[in-house]
Amino acid sequence: MKQFLLAGSLVILMLNGVAQAEPDVTGGEIKTHEVKPGIYLLEGKGGNIGLSIGEDGVLMIDDQFEGLSAQVQAAIENLGGSEPDFVINTHFHHDHTGANVVFGRTGRVLAHTNVRSRLISGFEVKTFNTVVGPAPQEALPVITYDQGVSLHFNGEEIKVWHLPTGHTDGDSVVLFTESNVVHMGDLMFAGMFPFIDLINGGDVEGYVRNVGTVINAIDANTRVIPGHGALSAYDALKAWHAMLKTSVDFVKDQKLQGIVLSEVNPEDHPKVWKDYADGFINTDQWLETLYTSVKQ
Repeated sequence: MKQFLLAGSLVILMLNGVAQAEPDVTGGEIKTHEVKPGIYLLEGKGGNIGLSIGEDGVLMIDDQFEGLSAQVQAAIENLGGSEPDFVINTHFHHDHTGANVVFGRTGRVLAHTNVRSRLISGFEVKTFNTVVGPAPQEALPVITYDQGVSLHFNGEEIKVWHLPTGHTDGDSVVLFTESNVVHMGDLMFAGMFPFIDLINGGDVEGYVRNVGTVINAIDANTRVIPGHGALSAYDALKAWHAMLKTSVDFVKDQKLQGIVLSEVNPEDHPKVWKDYADGFINTDQWLETLYTSVKQ
């Protein structure tokens, strides 16, 4: 299988002999999408940012790369907000936490315990040939939790809960209970195959189970902010979850038949592969992830 990069997002830079995940974001554009009144999605070169802006201030979910922090702050101000009061990290990957170093100076960063631990020690993402060194003090979450936490902010309860062993070992989703909006972090890659970080606590079957847990906790009217891809509806999340389950079952069946990875033919199940293969994870890479992780 080929090693690969997130197209347009991850560029390997050599700094002090360590391959870093901060891309060249020169000229990077931040696009703003209203999800519900007071709730927004900011789209850029990293993971999707969620925003709550209201009387209590600004709460931000994920913050992309340090090099985009000025554009992100400008987008917040264009929506009538100021510097974020809270930043929630849905997991530790650099395209979701890279600007902690900026926004953590003036706001409070919160995340699952494993996110803080991995940011302190640094981490490797082998799929992208990337090593991220230890984060500076100002980039670290100062509020951590093991199971979850609620924030009462801008007129609603914002529930943050941890789902273990999925995309990584530090995943959280964020539910705006009054607005009925959920930010999935990288437990959803809308319209494409997901990246599952098997080296850092990820697991395919855990990932599928966690997406199902979220589906059971929301309803048909919930708006869904994915970690990557377009703002989605409940039905789109359910269809995407069905793809995950079907592709897992397909590979399990192949393994039970004794078929080795190099001989697995995705054309045996073309509908699954055709509709979701246009993202930065191609069919061969998704097959390898499935085959490596699923159990017979």
